[in-house]
Amino acid sequence: MSTVLSAVAWPYANGPRHIGHVAGFGVPSDVFSRYMRMAGHDVLMVSGTDEHGTPILVEADQQGVTARELADRNNRIIVEDLVALGLSYDLFTRTTTRNHYQVVQEMFLAVRDNGYMIEQATSGAISPSTGRTLPDRYIEGTCPICKTPGARGDQCDACGNQLDPTDLIDPVSRINGETPEFVETTHWFLDLPALASELGRWLDERENTGLWRPNVIRFSQNILEDIRPRAMTRDIDWGIPVPGWEDQPNKRLYVWFDAVIGYLSASIEWARRSGNPEAWRQWWNDPEALAYYFMGKDNIVFHSQIWPAEMLAQNGKGDKGGEPGKFGELNLPTEVVSSEFLTMEGKKFSSSKRVVIYVRDMLDRYQPDALRYFISAAGPENQDADFTWVDFVSRTNNELVAGWGNLVNRTAAMIAKNVGEIPAAGELEPIDEKLLGAIRNGFGTVGKLIETHRQRAAIAEVMRLVGEANRYVSETEPFKLKAPEQRDRLLTILHVLAQAVTDLNTMMAPFLPHSANEVEKALGGDRVIAPMPRIEDVEDLDGGPGYPIITGDYTGVPAWEHRPVTVGATVSKPTPIFVKLDPTTAEVELERLEEQSTGADADQ
Repeated sequence: MSTVLSAVAWPYANGPRHIGHVAGFGVPSDVFSRYMRMAGHDVLMVSGTDEHGTPILVEADQQGVTARELADRNNRIIVEDLVALGLSYDLFTRTTTRNHYQVVQEMFLAVRDNGYMIEQATSGAISPSTGRTLPDRYIEGTCPICKTPGARGDQCDACGNQLDPTDLIDPVSRINGETPEFVETTHWFLDLPALASELGRWLDERENTGLWRPNVIRFSQNILEDIRPRAMTRDIDWGIPVPGWEDQPNKRLYVWFDAVIGYLSASIEWARRSGNPEAWRQWWNDPEALAYYFMGKDNIVFHSQIWPAEMLAQNGKGDKGGEPGKFGELNLPTEVVSSEFLTMEGKKFSSSKRVVIYVRDMLDRYQPDALRYFISAAGPENQDADFTWVDFVSRTNNELVAGWGNLVNRTAAMIAKNVGEIPAAGELEPIDEKLLGAIRNGFGTVGKLIETHRQRAAIAEVMRLVGEANRYVSETEPFKLKAPEQRDRLLTILHVLAQAVTDLNTMMAPFLPHSANEVEKALGGDRVIAPMPRIEDVEDLDGGPGYPIITGDYTGVPAWEHRPVTVGATVSKPTPIFVKLDPTTAEVELERLEEQSTGADADQ
């Protein structure tokens, strides 16, 4: 069994997260992590809120609060939402902890001392009206390479090339539409060209494994063709101070330098809180350890180029050589697992245009496992996907309720009515053995699909087996076996159904953790099939302000394998586990969305 790092993209704390965000980083990483724990691997799942950078300052100004106050408020909202969704983080923290500051500064020093940080003058974009630095991503214009409008100051999504704001044709600020002013400033640059050969060799190795999604590996290799030094500091007063520039309080480390280091700093914080401060090293220094990074496709460049480059520089593995820093030789990603985009009713999610549904609003109105099921079955795994209310209602009612929910409910109801406990099986007939064998074989098929990040195919296979079990009920007709001489056959069928539901529930647990625990109870079990995360309010380890974290005890999960039912376990009359949605739900939600967007238009 392996040591597995599940590194989950850090949600930005300038506001609540919407369902498109958790479709990219949240649910896929949790399904994978839960499965890998059940398969016997030692998993460390970490993330936190990303809280530095100009967008936080812009939003704080608009709300009339400080950057820290905004970050505190949104951090707690995001923490509560992710726990409600059931995301099983070992540690979900934040980038404003003193632990994170220390780790980032140590990383900077190691990279600089190995020669991969170069100091040079450059043109910085300034807002003429505020005098504040504009981040690359907040400047838009026409791409000078492919001539596509809407290119950002850091890259063009249309052609994938890296850009600088000064490259753009007719650049404007996304904040207020004004033309930025470019002034000379000095910054530290990550010397990516000195790391390009090692990055290329590593990416070629990754391609040869055949594991990476083709779009991710191709994009990652393409951006190496135009690699250039990249600024790792900014003219801003909200962020991590730059070592050696303490006399320049308006220069801070770039948010995307510090945010990706969060995977390491969160692992170190987890280890410190566990009572074994060096425990993180088994996920980061052991060359046999595996590391999977989960995100949306707009973050590929930072995880397949910037973060690996930072680690290579810290390790002393580029053209300039060097020695590993304080953190030892760090493991590069085993795989960058990038999802495509989720749209909503055919439109791009937009908080400003109110084409959006936030995680909290979704979970206030619908079961978390209904959302998790939709994302797992129809999410943007390897191509863009569209969330529509009609499809959400249809999948909830026709698949989750009428398929899986119906199988669970009718099985528990028949056992409760006819026996009151799980019966022992008599002699199995071929039809019984066929169903049980198909489900037992499902563990290997479904597990392999989850392990290779094909979750849509995985849950489709589980639902196919659910269909087989429902077909078994129709063919054996246990509800007609009422004569005394049919009693043994009835009990055998009920036993087979209880076993089928138990094994299918094990397979469903990574996808639908909330209901997995309810299904276990419905069949008289008392085990926690899917341990849930919890919020703890903690003190900063190094004396800073306290904050909430997500953590949990995920030990004791059932193994990813057939588990015999407990004969004699009491089964009572069940209540439906999944809520069937009213046929008018889609219509109501579409009206709500129309009112939202109309209100946004009126505000502009």
